[in-house]
Amino acid sequence: MTLKPLADRVIVKQVEAEETTKAGIILTSAAQEKPQMYEVLEVGPGGLVDGNEVKMVVKKGDKIITGKYSGTEVKVDGEELTIVRQSDILAIVE
Repeated sequence: MTLKPLADRVIVKQVEAEETTKAGIILTSAAQEKPQMYEVLEVGPGGLVDGNEVKMVVKKGDKIITGKYSGTEVKVDGEELTIVRQSDILAIVE
């Protein structure tokens, strides 16, 4: 199954958590902090949203940071994805 986002929606996949600290300590999965960094998989076309013209700034492959509780989580073919609005994206990581 494939997903195609509508309007100003973006489909993202969470980037895996770091397994070791900068000091080299290996973390168990329970101790790992869930990152708020995602990779953009698909981008909607933009257009009119609530009467305002929205131009899409993010593109497929970008690494982004979103708000902690942003988006809707969905499971597609066993893969956990999140659908967020472009306005919920806080930054693009370069």
